[in-house]
Amino acid sequence: MTAAPAAPDALTADQPPELTRDVVGLAALFLVSGTTHLVKPEVFEPLIPRALTTPRGLVHASGVAELVCGMGLLNPRTRRVAGWASAALLLAVFPGNVQMSVNHGRRAARRQDATSRATFAATLARLPVQVPLIRSALRAAGRF
Repeated sequence: MTAAPAAPDALTADQPPELTRDVVGLAALFLVSGTTHLVKPEVFEPLIPRALTTPRGLVHASGVAELVCGMGLLNPRTRRVAGWASAALLLAVFPGNVQMSVNHGRRAARRQDATSRATFAATLARLPVQVPLIRSALRAAGRF
């Protein structure tokens, strides 16, 4: 008994997942963020838990990981692996995003000014955005 032929648009193991707009957007986000991690690491250092003794090195490493994921998402030959790596990276940095919100919440409570409150609100609003970003990464991996 032979298997039924695949639909013309079916994804096979040797075909890269399609480069969709959301995957391009995720790649662009990684490329900008990764560059920022390398150029202005001091912005991200407060997000590193104090127990980890090399914040600058961790910021640089995460920046390089973002650049590699971003470039990998754009290349058809590496898109699937980069999609899985991107989803893992987004999960790994989520605690840092939570820490950013905590830090800005404390600053807003201390300063009691509109700018600090707005920044805190923006960091809170950013947290659920991780879900569609992870979904885009999984789409690049061929999961969706």
